Amino acid sequence: MGDTAKLLADDPIWLVLIKVVGIFAFLVVMTLFMINWERKVVARMQHRPGPNRVGPNGWLQSLADGLKLAFKEDIRPVLADKWVFFLAPVISCIPAFLAFSVIPLAGKVSMFGQETSLQLVDLPVGVLVVLACSSLGVYGIVLSGWASGSPYPLLGALRSAAQVISYEIAMGLSIVAVIMFTGSMSTGDIVNAQANMLGGVVPGWFGLLLFPSFVIYVVSMVGETNRAPFDLPEAESELVGGFHTEYSSLKFALFFLAEYVNMVTVSALATTLFLGGYRAPWSGEFMNTGWWGLLWFIAKTLLFLFLFIWLRGTLPRLRYDQFMKLGWKVLVPTSLVWIMAVAVIRTGALKDMSNAQKLIALGVVVGLVLLLSFLLPDKKVTDTKGVPLAGSGFPLPPLDLAVPKSAPKRKVKVANIPAANTAKAVTTGKEAE
Repeated sequence: MGDTAKLLADDPIWLVLIKVVGIFAFLVVMTLFMINWERKVVARMQHRPGPNRVGPNGWLQSLADGLKLAFKEDIRPVLADKWVFFLAPVISCIPAFLAFSVIPLAGKVSMFGQETSLQLVDLPVGVLVVLACSSLGVYGIVLSGWASGSPYPLLGALRSAAQVISYEIAMGLSIVAVIMFTGSMSTGDIVNAQANMLGGVVPGWFGLLLFPSFVIYVVSMVGETNRAPFDLPEAESELVGGFHTEYSSLKFALFFLAEYVNMVTVSALATTLFLGGYRAPWSGEFMNTGWWGLLWFIAKTLLFLFLFIWLRGTLPRLRYDQFMKLGWKVLVPTSLVWIMAVAVIRTGALKDMSNAQKLIALGVVVGLVLLLSFLLPDKKVTDTKGVPLAGSGFPLPPLDLAVPKSAPKRKVKVANIPAANTAKAVTTGKEAE
């Protein structure tokens, strides 16, 4: 048991409850902040005004939107499965909050005279808890699409299932190298393993030592959270709104909440695994103890959250075949090769260099190979029948396409009824009345 786990084992029940409420409040406030921040940053990127009406400079707009959703009418489709339709957003939301319980927000602090660590629990398999919670969240998405009784939500749910399975494998493989280098799956031990400085100048963060793992994790976390350019399950231009098309009121708000809480969770995990967690970029006691750790942790997490916004404001949505190709043909093979390289280094096969030098050198090599795989042009698809093709292999319509003339209208023969017979029939009808 590590020092953090021993410290947390002595927490009284009232302190545990305070931490639970604090984590819940932190995630809700971060969600409200992220929604407004995203709208403001994207608006600035597109040279237009963002939210500027509700509250000081518009910063209470997301809170107003949440209250509006609470008072909207809750509509359930006739063909929806009642209980599954109700439970699906709950299943998506609960694991998103639960995953944050193993994230260390700061080191040893004093709360109401009690020595503790700013973390709810430090499990020996803390990293696996986060991965398990992210896996459970997709059940809510799949069930919501199925229970809606509508084709477009079902298509969005199926897309999301394939997407999460693909990129969760790459995310798990990127974390393997960190576990091999640390020798522990405890989030507290991983943060402590990054306390040393490389050469006395550069922080010993795994984002530098294990740079390929860091890049793969960052790409995978964007795909895992269904964010642009990987927002295929919620493609408005194709699927109306994706898996939550039929949801309204608080159920829709829970899906929105789960998405942004997942963004905060994967960003916090990236901070913990690759950027030294709550530690400052330098060693020593100055601004590196007590509540200062919370400040560093939030600052690093906001960097990743800004990356989400930046990608949404700059990159177009990928096609589904491009998206799957990136996951299965680039990220997964690169992760496997990098894990083998880290295993060779850890066994001491290269004895002339230090571990840090070996990892940085191999990281540069793997990064160059990864960059080269992106720069190489795709194989052009040729067609022997002479059909013109686009770069993606899809056939193009001919440029001299002429619309055929519409067929002439068909004349229907009408029987000629003598006028005398028509007048007689009308007179007979009136007499019958």
